[in-house]
Amino acid sequence: MMSMTGKRRRKSAERTIVLVAAAAAGLVLGGTAQAQQIVVQGNKRVDADTIRSYVTGTASGSPEEARRNLLASGMFSDVKVSRSGGGTVVTVRENNLINRVVFEGNKKVEKGTLEAEVEAKARGGFSEGIVQADLQRIREIYRRAGRGTAKVSFRTVDLPNGRIDLIYVIEEGDKTGIKAIKFVGNSAYSDSKLRELMSSSEMNFLSFIKTSDVYDPDRITNDLDLVRRYYLKNGYADFRVVNADARYVEGEGDAGWVITVTVDEGQQYTVGAVAIDSRLPGVDTQILDGEVRAAVGDVYNAEDVEKTLSGVTNQVARQGFPFAQVRPTGQRDRASHTVALGFVVEDGPRVYVERINIRGNTRTRDYVIRRELDLTEGDAYNRVLTDRAERRLNGLGFFKKVRFSNEPGSSADRVIINIDVEDQPTGSFSVAGGYSTQDGIIGEVSVSESNFLGRGQYVRVAGTGGQYSRGVDFSFTEPYFLGYRLAAGFDAFYKYSDLTRYSRYETTVYGGQIRVGLPITEEFGVTLRYSLYNTELQIPNSTKRPYNDCSNPIPGYTNTNQPALIPGTNNPNPYFGTGLPLYPNCALDGEASIALKGSTGNTLTSLAGVTLAYSTLDNLAQPRNGLYAELKPEIAGLGGDSKFFRVAGDARYYKEFYEDVVGFARLQGGHISPLTDEKLRITDQYFLGPSLVRGFAPNGIGPRDVGSADSRSNAVGGTTYFGGTLEVQFPIYGIPRDLGLKGAVFADAGTLFGYNSRTQFNVNGDSDSNGAAIINGIAPGGACAYTALGSGAITVEPECLNVRDKMTIRSSIGASILWNSPLGPIRFDYAYALTKDEGQKIYNAQGDYLGRVGKDQLQAFRFSGGSRF
Repeated sequence: MMSMTGKRRRKSAERTIVLVAAAAAGLVLGGTAQAQQIVVQGNKRVDADTIRSYVTGTASGSPEEARRNLLASGMFSDVKVSRSGGGTVVTVRENNLINRVVFEGNKKVEKGTLEAEVEAKARGGFSEGIVQADLQRIREIYRRAGRGTAKVSFRTVDLPNGRIDLIYVIEEGDKTGIKAIKFVGNSAYSDSKLRELMSSSEMNFLSFIKTSDVYDPDRITNDLDLVRRYYLKNGYADFRVVNADARYVEGEGDAGWVITVTVDEGQQYTVGAVAIDSRLPGVDTQILDGEVRAAVGDVYNAEDVEKTLSGVTNQVARQGFPFAQVRPTGQRDRASHTVALGFVVEDGPRVYVERINIRGNTRTRDYVIRRELDLTEGDAYNRVLTDRAERRLNGLGFFKKVRFSNEPGSSADRVIINIDVEDQPTGSFSVAGGYSTQDGIIGEVSVSESNFLGRGQYVRVAGTGGQYSRGVDFSFTEPYFLGYRLAAGFDAFYKYSDLTRYSRYETTVYGGQIRVGLPITEEFGVTLRYSLYNTELQIPNSTKRPYNDCSNPIPGYTNTNQPALIPGTNNPNPYFGTGLPLYPNCALDGEASIALKGSTGNTLTSLAGVTLAYSTLDNLAQPRNGLYAELKPEIAGLGGDSKFFRVAGDARYYKEFYEDVVGFARLQGGHISPLTDEKLRITDQYFLGPSLVRGFAPNGIGPRDVGSADSRSNAVGGTTYFGGTLEVQFPIYGIPRDLGLKGAVFADAGTLFGYNSRTQFNVNGDSDSNGAAIINGIAPGGACAYTALGSGAITVEPECLNVRDKMTIRSSIGASILWNSPLGPIRFDYAYALTKDEGQKIYNAQGDYLGRVGKDQLQAFRFSGGSRF
């Protein structure tokens, strides 16, 4: 039987369950009642329960808090929350629904750029506050794009069912870029010099075709780093940028950004001592000494310190010390303005790279970034190697920003390297135009991509057309061939050139080239090349350009051998009635040399070569200091028609004597010789002019056919050339330096000689009774001796070559104007020839002086220029 105590306990439990259930039911019913007491008014699209949730979900239950929450949702333009009796009344006015967002008047900024920045979106609710914020964002976009006076407003167009079109109305206004870039605290270098270092520039009369004067904070930051590195490179070890202020100045017609940079230059230091302090036993310091770039007495150069750090670090690692650290030290002597450089080699912490994270690369592939690193997961961590990788990645031009950072790994001896990058556009479409005295007016359209498909490959397609030339070329380069630091690529090309202005022929060249470049050091590289191309040489022969009618008469135009007697004599004309063109009459309107006629047709060249290049130039585009030298040996004969060995060399040295005053010295030379006993083809030889000595026309110097009085056809080329140039470039007084105008004075000297091609050509194809070729102009004994007048005259085109081949040194002096314009580099040269080959005098049979033949051809003015826009 159950005890009385057990019964009481059971009844107590039952009462407890009933009370809990009743309480729960009360809560549910109370909540329902409360929800039913919230009355929602004015809603059309937003569900009433959604609105109630903003009221019941408040922590305090305050009507004001509920009102603020509803307004913050962005769904309503007006909200009222009030108490009425025992309930709550919520009255709302819904925002209109945006049907679409439209931009009017934007021409300088693309629609996609604006859409990415504005917060108002299609199918979203209209909010006055959001739209006002968007107006400010659009103004800021235009301000950064150089349109600081742009005006932006909005309007709406009502549509059925509470929808609207939101229209941003833009008045772009005139361009307002960088009005001025000022420096404060600089004394070693002028404002103009420092501005020249920057990629940003001030507005001027060329602002309508350039974008470098648009204010870009990121670009200014990079520019200040360029200024800092320039100072550190030139001995100012204490240099720092104190402040950089960008201020927008309002003004009708005079608005723009004023950039003020305050610097502290410090003193210029020279190197007082250099030492390597190795604290690791077994390290060969003599080998390390060879990696030191600085020397006592040199101006302190931070770049030399960086290169020394990299070189010593790599050399120590090769000696079996992967954890070694190289630490630079510098003891400044402010009295003598010298710095004692030291490089301390010591054992570093044994830290390994656990992981390398690459972040932010939306286009460039991971392996393109990783291959620039000299370390990978599992390697010993080395700060010098990561710094060098960061410089390499910045130098690629693929990224707007590159930032390295570290974080602790899974253990104390592990580190995680984070590489944050921001991709930037690397493709370009350009239209270029220019003019030169040799090529005339020429235009080019090209498309290039330096990070093709994010793989780091370079691709370029270009087409050119002009007065005297046209062509197409394609180029592809893989900078890491087979995973190694080998730049491999190929080129395909086609080019037609009309050379009749300086020589009486036209050429068409088409073919291709494969190449592999290997960087041995940062300064020295080797490129292996193989080319296969076909050259077609043609001589025009029409009534407008009758340059071959002495061999192929033009009906109704070319006079033939009709006179029975040789003009001026009583001797019978042996060619009377043969129909052959009458010489020299047929050559008076221009005639190609017999050597050119003997070289017409197609020539296939199979050429293998190597380029050895050494460069210490500080700037490839506009060098001021450094040396560039290259040697190019080549051999043709691996198939094809041409068989020769050719070698050419070029060395250029630059030295800045004073601020913006740059001296330039150049030596160049080349030689070609046949591989067999056969003579060279005339088109394989060198034809030179202003590229060797300014003041002379294209093909204006070298061996010439003295049998032809046509100065435009008698250049026959040479096998050996050499020359030198001295030039000084300087700013033009009174002209702002940021315009890019410079002057120059120069002196050139050089020569071309050594004709080594055929001298006899049976162009007419005639022969004697025995079938032997008849070479017109060959005198008894085999000499090429003929005259156009007198008893020894011939009335048909001579088929032999009399070559004037003198090693005369040609020289000239002159002045130039150089303009590094936004349209591309433009150069104008005026040269006066000091020495030249005067040619040889000719006389008629009566001894009358007729003039000179075989003389050099001059060209005092030379202009070249191009544009890219």
